Amino acid sequence: MAQYRLHNPLAPYLFLSPFLLIIGVFVAYPLLQSVNLAFHQTFGPGFQRFVYLDNFFNLLQDPLFWKALRNTLTYAVATLFIQMPLALGLALLLNQPWLRGRTFLRLIFFSPALVGPVFVGFLSTIVFAGRVGLLNRVLNGLFGFNPDYAWLQNHVMGALIIAGLWMYVGFNMIFFLAALQNVNSDLLDAARIDGAKAWQRFNHVILPAIRPVFGFVVLLSLIGSFQLFELPFVLLNQTAGPDYQGLTIVMYLYLNGFEIGDLGYASAIGWVLAVILIVPTALQRFYFGRKEED
Repeated sequence: MAQYRLHNPLAPYLFLSPFLLIIGVFVAYPLLQSVNLAFHQTFGPGFQRFVYLDNFFNLLQDPLFWKALRNTLTYAVATLFIQMPLALGLALLLNQPWLRGRTFLRLIFFSPALVGPVFVGFLSTIVFAGRVGLLNRVLNGLFGFNPDYAWLQNHVMGALIIAGLWMYVGFNMIFFLAALQNVNSDLLDAARIDGAKAWQRFNHVILPAIRPVFGFVVLLSLIGSFQLFELPFVLLNQTAGPDYQGLTIVMYLYLNGFEIGDLGYASAIGWVLAVILIVPTALQRFYFGRKEED
């Protein structure tokens, strides 16, 4: 009997069954159902009508979708060209052995990532609020700035970018710090002895060593940018802001799926978003994979 149990061909599947059940119920079935919904028009759980590719065709002609895509791209570009350099610069600074209080400063810069986007969005409403907002009070006290200026009405995307920087710069800094601490110190010492300046050491020694982590952080930040939802949703008081200036793709998906009730159109938006995210993922794997081979 013991020998039979040892060689039972069904034993591996028995041990795998909890995992397969969870994947099937919470991953495979929702994915298949979302594919099915993308080809239907729905109004609540009781009505579905097969519409072929109409959801996708309507999406391409939907001005609000293109508005949401432009806003999301603007935030993603700001993430790449503002957030990444700041995170890398902070990591380089906080990796210097001569800097006192490095551990405390790392905690300070990383701490916004611990509280989550909802709390950061709530704090940002206090910072950017008119008259009683922290930013207006500081500017009014220093320069006599108009205390009633409405930042969230006139500079929605700027406020989103600043709030995103506050939350994610320290988060990305941790990845860069981990990569910098694994750079070969012998190579840096050799470059320093050969007379290489700080920029040359960074460009020819540090940057090639942290390239895999850099590629990972870029991809992670792009995916996070395209999934932006909680931060603008809370910051703009559950709206998309004036003239939909704070509307993102995921917010538009939420609007159609849970407020309008058309889960079919929302599923189509979700699959278009998935296809969009495939592009930077493939480019990241191709570019940084080729660099590793070189």
